[in-house]
Amino acid sequence: MNITITGRKVTLKDHFKNLATKKLSRFDKIFDEDADANVVVTLERNRQTVEITIRSKGMIYRAEATDFEMNDALDQVVSALGRQIRKNKTRLDKQIHSAALDQLVLEIPEEAEPASAEDDEYRVVRTKHFPVKPLTLEEAILQMNLLGHQFYMFRNGTTGEINVVYQRKNGDYGLLEPDVE
Repeated sequence: MNITITGRKVTLKDHFKNLATKKLSRFDKIFDEDADANVVVTLERNRQTVEITIRSKGMIYRAEATDFEMNDALDQVVSALGRQIRKNKTRLDKQIHSAALDQLVLEIPEEAEPASAEDDEYRVVRTKHFPVKPLTLEEAILQMNLLGHQFYMFRNGTTGEINVVYQRKNGDYGLLEPDVE
């Protein structure tokens, strides 16, 4: 697994980098050497946030934890990734070994233009562009859960239309489909 460690507003010591690499090595048996792991550590008001994103064969695994100590946050985020992978193990086995998906989400933030007095109500501060690959509804829900998001846009493999799956307040899921008129 290729590991990239980045510090935002903090200088990372070699001890932390070695510890992060060692803790992520426990996932080597799950992911092949083409997998990319990005570890981002951010310091905000004496609180350390550690975010780990693993991209492998079109699937994205992401977890984030905040604590007063960087090492504690690292432990929490590695545990969260482990729980996430264990929870979805049977579904992931089909995805990891089938190689049917080669989706790679590209996050390309665009420069925001200064807001005028007219657009104070609706201000777009970030735009994301990513390829939309055909997925089944179950695959889209799995990907949404792995990312920890409350919604996920995908191309429905059955209809070919762009759909959005979302998690409802009661824990169930909803699907938004375009009305063909």
